[in-house]
Amino acid sequence: MTYKIIGDSCLDLTEEMKRDSRFQMVPLTLQVGSAQVVDDETFDQKKFLGLVKACPECPKTACPSPETYKEAYEQAEAEAVFVITLSGHLSGSNNSAVLAKRLFEEERAEKQITDNKRVEVIDSLSASAGELNIALYIQGLCEAGLEFDEVVKRALEFRDRMHTYFVLETLDTLRKNGRLSGLQAFFATALNIKPVMGADKGTIIKLDQARGINKGLQRMCDIAVQEAGDSADKVAVIAHCNNAQRADYVKAELAKRAKFKEIVITETAGVATVYAGDGGIVLAI
Repeated sequence: MTYKIIGDSCLDLTEEMKRDSRFQMVPLTLQVGSAQVVDDETFDQKKFLGLVKACPECPKTACPSPETYKEAYEQAEAEAVFVITLSGHLSGSNNSAVLAKRLFEEERAEKQITDNKRVEVIDSLSASAGELNIALYIQGLCEAGLEFDEVVKRALEFRDRMHTYFVLETLDTLRKNGRLSGLQAFFATALNIKPVMGADKGTIIKLDQARGINKGLQRMCDIAVQEAGDSADKVAVIAHCNNAQRADYVKAELAKRAKFKEIVITETAGVATVYAGDGGIVLAI
């Protein structure tokens, strides 16, 4: 079975995966004041962070149109197309991808196209490192020769047992854009308190807190390893925003606590850069 894995631009691919034609990103659009930035291969993280720092307004994101997704499905030269999106609780990207699938299938039925191409849209219930971890898992299943329906079934099971965590320098962008609904805002910056955040079925929750970024990252690793259980066959994915040294620190802290099949480090593209902010770390196991 030939396959293609398509993600919105919060699927933070590694540099190697960006060069692999079996992976594709459908870009969101980023808004900083009057400036619009397309979150594609032209995204310049350092320049974007400079724009954000200089702009008094909070940056925002806009999801891809259904037509953009539909075009990606049509152009995919594969029998199986797996689409991984941001949590539906955080973005309209999943809705666009699902609508695109319906339009794609209706059009093919009308034209009586009878090839074997199939599309499945998976709500990651996560973002960034979480989307990448699902993509890696799906790739492994496809390379192992599993059929389409079995890949979908196992991928959804994997998603439901995967955990996502993050520690950021500030939660202001998430708060101002309404992504922390139901949570009290954190105003502890004077005390250098760093909340350890997680996800509950795609909704952001607070798990713990610690004083200072390194203590926060250590606490995140404690919780992640505890919840991971037997991790010897699991992949941990770390996404960082403009701080590779901090990602290496988290990798070392995880390795102190448990043995993993692999620990993958990637850098945030535009969407995760908006919400994670300079120095933010996202972890998915």
